[in-house]
Amino acid sequence: MKKYKADLHVHTVLSPCAEIEMLPPLIVSEAKIRGIDLIAITDHNASANISAVQKAALGSGITVLPGMELQTKEEVHVICLFDSIEQIVQFQNIVDQKLPPIKNRPEYFGEQLVVDDKGDFVRKEERLLITSTDLSINEAFNLVDEIGGIFIPAHVNRKANGLLEILGFVPVDIPILALEISRHISPKDVKIFYPQINSFEIIQNGDVHRLSEFIGTTIFEIENPSISEIKLAIRKEADRSYFVNSIT
Repeated sequence: MKKYKADLHVHTVLSPCAEIEMLPPLIVSEAKIRGIDLIAITDHNASANISAVQKAALGSGITVLPGMELQTKEEVHVICLFDSIEQIVQFQNIVDQKLPPIKNRPEYFGEQLVVDDKGDFVRKEERLLITSTDLSINEAFNLVDEIGGIFIPAHVNRKANGLLEILGFVPVDIPILALEISRHISPKDVKIFYPQINSFEIIQNGDVHRLSEFIGTTIFEIENPSISEIKLAIRKEADRSYFVNSIT
């Protein structure tokens, strides 16, 4: 087994709330400096910059998983992770159909930029990305599961778009693998303040909107950086495991 230091919630300049420094080569460079081996690109309801980050990461030793931070009908944020570009394209095609046709207002929300592996401008995404899709939590879970991905409610302890703030509980009718907590609280403290999640596995990511927010506190002990291996690690099956070195 190998230990992979991971941050599975990283935004690029495609997310309007991300800083302009969140460009593919700078993302890879910062992860490398921090000793992070495994990242996932998870822009809001979008995936157009994933290939650019993967290309920027070639030869770096860093694995870049395709992902998305989906906003459900309930306004809950969920991290959806996959193995391949083909899977995220399949997922994106459905998400596009479920996004309302609202135009972005860059002066208010921020620019939504598609870039290449060097960080050079390609185009602007005109449709507003930080809005709710017409997918319920249950529908989103079933879709991600069908495509072969991992569905992880994001920053569940956060007031804005956090599962616990919005619903007050974790749905019991879907087999959620793990919950993500924000970088501002430790796994120990989150279970004290939110006892309703004591029976769930907890991971922690940086929700990286600027380079300084990389944390890499979740460590996976797995054979390779794949969705199937991550699932085994979170379930602590087949000698795979994970742990969180909280910064809080």
